[in-house]
Amino acid sequence: MIQLRCTELAGRIDEHVIDSELLRDNYLGDPARRPLWVYVPPGYDDSEQSYPSIYVIQGYTGQLAMWANRSAFRPTFPEAADALFATGDVPPAVLVFVDAWTAYGGSQFVDSPGTGRYHSYLCQEVVPFVDARYRTLADRAHRAITGKSSGGFGAMITPMLRPDLFGALASHAGDALYELCYLAEFGKSVRHLRDYDGDISAWWTEFQSRTPFTKSADEHLLMMLGISACFSARDDGTPELPFDPHTGMLRPSVWQRWLDWDPVRMAPRYAEALRSLRAVWLDAGTRDEWFLDVGAQAFRAALRDAGLPDERVRFELFDAGHSRIDYRYPLALAWLCHHITDPPA
Repeated sequence: MIQLRCTELAGRIDEHVIDSELLRDNYLGDPARRPLWVYVPPGYDDSEQSYPSIYVIQGYTGQLAMWANRSAFRPTFPEAADALFATGDVPPAVLVFVDAWTAYGGSQFVDSPGTGRYHSYLCQEVVPFVDARYRTLADRAHRAITGKSSGGFGAMITPMLRPDLFGALASHAGDALYELCYLAEFGKSVRHLRDYDGDISAWWTEFQSRTPFTKSADEHLLMMLGISACFSARDDGTPELPFDPHTGMLRPSVWQRWLDWDPVRMAPRYAEALRSLRAVWLDAGTRDEWFLDVGAQAFRAALRDAGLPDERVRFELFDAGHSRIDYRYPLALAWLCHHITDPPA
């Protein structure tokens, strides 16, 4: 059982390890044995009740143990969620904290030859693992997924790809509308790559040889390498940049592979799945550095075009940037719990 420092929870967090078949022999050589945290709410052990479940995924460079990290004057998310359930005002749920870390810092929760089969891992291994060991309501109507940033992206696309598993989602500043959130990063990356003769693999080799994030290039190039590995890897696993690293000019066929993963552009193809969702929470800060507030607006419009009734959507923009918006997580959690607890109408 995980202890969140000195905090005593009303529920509990169990720590598991999954020996994944799907993540074995991945391109990066990342471990196939993955940690998994499962939170059960107060009263779970004293009842025979079955519970809805909410899968919690992280932003880029997020690692599972970071859920225990404490910021000044704020509880951790597991603590905030536990306090929420302890009040008795929110229908209880099982929370599943999923690890999708890679050597590049993240997987975007997709299957890729450049990282591994993380979408399949989540859907085909983690979900059955949890349902087999906990008293969950094991159907899409009572299963949701939530995340921020890259995790918000994962929360948007997973119910589109697997509507049989997930019937609700919450996305906090999720990656969307790629011409705004990514294009400006390409120019920054070209500037940084001047020091490496346009070779991002040369930067990666150097990055691994020293203390990470000690150069201004590191944050931009790590994201660029990692997202390329997720969205535009060649069949042999080699990441391919969506722009020429010397000129910055777009490589249209590669850039299209990124655009194909844009939730705004995916929505029309998966309109039926989106229409079937029981609940969608979307929010973002109006000063988001990657314009993900605009992306959230675009995805909200796409949901309406897909035919999802307005009463199933909670959309909000608020005064903030991309960081320190974790106080929004329990708000969305409570809203999801109210919408996935009762049987569908």
